[in-house]
Amino acid sequence: MEYVFKQRDKDGRTEVFDPIRKKWLVLTPEERVRQQLILFLLNIKKIPVSHLSVEKAITVNGMTKRYDLVVFGEDLKPQMVIECKAPDVEITQAVIEQAGRYNKTLRAPILGVTNGSTHYFFTIDFETEEIRPLTDF
Repeated sequence: MEYVFKQRDKDGRTEVFDPIRKKWLVLTPEERVRQQLILFLLNIKKIPVSHLSVEKAITVNGMTKRYDLVVFGEDLKPQMVIECKAPDVEITQAVIEQAGRYNKTLRAPILGVTNGSTHYFFTIDFETEEIRPLTDF
């Protein structure tokens, strides 16, 4: 499903307004996927803006990385980590492992990856290290 977001043309480039970061960004294929997911979470799943965090730096194995999207619960603990890829990027085991590495730091019970058309979501039990696929998040 396509969601309509605010966009404009500036200096020959298309930009989109990110309602979480409150700024205009160049509309790359990956950014389109991220913005459609944000609108889905806000409008369909009714997640408050204050519970979403986009492209923030975290330390993973001593290296600074940036996650795509984290959904926080009422307790302000990470509940879901989602890695977004451009539509032409295949969702492979390596992509899922990338999201998993970010989640070792964040420890959210739900992990997701999407390229806008293919989506995989998993629940993670950190006590037993059991990972189960979700059919809907």
